Amino acid sequence: MQPNGSMLSDSRFVNRRRMELKPGAAAPIQLHNSHSGMDTIMIGKHFLDDLISAIQKDATLSEDAKASVFRNFAKLKDTKVNILITGATGCGKSSTINALFNTDKAKVGQGVDPETMEIAKYEFDNIVLFDSPGLGDTEEADKRHAKQIVAKLHETNPIGEPLIDLVLVILDGGSRDLGTSFELINKIIIPNLGEDKSRLLVAINQADMAMKGKNWNREQNRPDPVLTQFLNEKVESTQRRIKEATGVDVEPIYYAAGYKDGDEAQNPFNLSKLLLQILLRTREEKRAVFAQDLNADAEMWKDDDKQDDYRGKIEKNLLESLFVSASKGADFGGKIGSSIGRAVGGERGQAAGEALGKVLGAIGGAIGGLFSIFS
Repeated sequence: MQPNGSMLSDSRFVNRRRMELKPGAAAPIQLHNSHSGMDTIMIGKHFLDDLISAIQKDATLSEDAKASVFRNFAKLKDTKVNILITGATGCGKSSTINALFNTDKAKVGQGVDPETMEIAKYEFDNIVLFDSPGLGDTEEADKRHAKQIVAKLHETNPIGEPLIDLVLVILDGGSRDLGTSFELINKIIIPNLGEDKSRLLVAINQADMAMKGKNWNREQNRPDPVLTQFLNEKVESTQRRIKEATGVDVEPIYYAAGYKDGDEAQNPFNLSKLLLQILLRTREEKRAVFAQDLNADAEMWKDDDKQDDYRGKIEKNLLESLFVSASKGADFGGKIGSSIGRAVGGERGQAAGEALGKVLGAIGGAIGGLFSIFS
């Protein structure tokens, strides 16, 4: 374990690590050790850099318009999205982090002593994750962890707004005893969220293990009809229990974070659905920065329940956010939108920047058509 206690324990995934990226599938990740229990995970070149270069060359924009865009993009590059991730021990928090952001920095299944753990901070270029220790090990440890969570929820940024943009509570889909998780949601998270309860996302992980591994089609990496019904019932039950206890409506989803264990591997399932819900609970002007840090391996996003066009909506949200950020405070938004559309749609991975191009290429379909919303 590292001195700062940042190795995390997901007991079901002992010695399982996130699937290695295929060559060329994502921007290189550089890990920088820092102090005070924080790990900084830098992707390298920012996706906005090449987009700025493309807009600079656009003869249809005035110099005033370009200057406005560049000021807004400079602010966007410094924007942070702060996410608190919590759940019971073994729910798969670390595996989820590793799948979403293509890093094994969140250690999986290393048997960390819960008595000594504190909230770990993982800072990417724009996404900041606060990963709380797993609950459910001992009563004393749970009380200490609960105090940490409450304190984090009451932290504010320099302008007095809540520091945490989103709270992701992960439930263990393979466990029948979710009492600790509901205690966490009903008595700790919701009472300390303030007025904006939309910042809460409840997600049921390990869908593949919900019936002890049965009724999961491993070839297609999806649940069969029996397991699908079981999972839908678990979602409804979770929603009902939280509503009855708190009066708050939540919309839980189920997914599987995936794993790799030697020659055995399983891609995530419904990871795109999870990401879409994360984006929808993030303020629109901040959503675009996810493109910098997301896992750009298409294999990680392809398997879902087909109930919606999750990848298309992810792409749409990222691009709409980019446009909103670029045109903020300007009276020539249409021209800016057209310029961004030409830059990203025309040269996909190059003009949009390597990171943005790869992420949109991995998660979304044909991005060119979406830019009609900017015209």
